[in-house]
Amino acid sequence: QVQLVESGGGLVQAGGSLRLSCAASGSRFSVNGMGWYRQAPGKQRELVAVIFNDGFANYANTVKGRFTISRDDAKNTVYLQMNSLKPEDTGVYYCNCRRIGAPDVWGQGTQVTVSS
Repeated sequence: QVQLVESGGGLVQAGGSLRLSCAASGSRFSVNGMGWYRQAPGKQRELVAVIFNDGFANYANTVKGRFTISRDDAKNTVYLQMNSLKPEDTGVYYCNCRRIGAPDVWGQGTQVTVSS
């Protein structure tokens, strides 16, 4: 079983930057990708970015050019570098682990608040 622990959230002014980290532990058998989702108050959880085992990354249109997802396999950690933050980026950010033939695994979430 995979366990995910996020860190790096916080309060930042519009235009600022934050870097989120997601440390994975446990068996990573069948994992084919890691991603970040977010959920704003009163809204559904949405995909922010995902990076697959082959290094291919995909982003939501709303964050393209501002956010960068990366991975350090030696540390079993996935990062989300968030630049030029906007108030609409506010929400709880969840790390996600995609597995072939098994349910996704989720972290506990970390709050990101962007003030105007």
